[in-house]
Amino acid sequence: MDCYHLAAGIAIRDGRLLMVASRYPSHPAPLWNLPGGRQLPGELLAETVIREVFEETGVRAEAGELAYVSESYDGERHFLSATFVLELCGEAPLDSARGDRARDHVVEVGWVPLAEVGGRIVVAVVREPLLAYLNRDLSRRYAGFHEAGITIEWPADSQ
Repeated sequence: MDCYHLAAGIAIRDGRLLMVASRYPSHPAPLWNLPGGRQLPGELLAETVIREVFEETGVRAEAGELAYVSESYDGERHFLSATFVLELCGEAPLDSARGDRARDHVVEVGWVPLAEVGGRIVVAVVREPLLAYLNRDLSRRYAGFHEAGITIEWPADSQ
């Protein structure tokens, strides 16, 4: 069984959540998500989220408290994801959310009003724990799904 460790970040400013839309070979339309991604060998999850947020959005941040942990299965693939609250470094104006998308799967970055977040995220294993956390209704800070309900294939050159 393959196990993937992921880290994502929650950054909220002026009632908006920092989000990214990513294109994957296995999906025709981009999928909205929190900025984040796969852990590299030797990297701590808190380091993963800092690196991924900057790579995907151009926003510098530090990993704050652990918001929640989620896990899911896609057949023989196990995904374990740590989602951190981000502390933004500097101003990070709303129009500064840009990543180096020439080499990345991210096709759009935006600050999304909190009321629109649920409608942007179509993947339940991402949407449900995030909305529960934002609504202060994730008491265990854990969400588990026996079936992810989605298969993600990363581009061959991405980490």
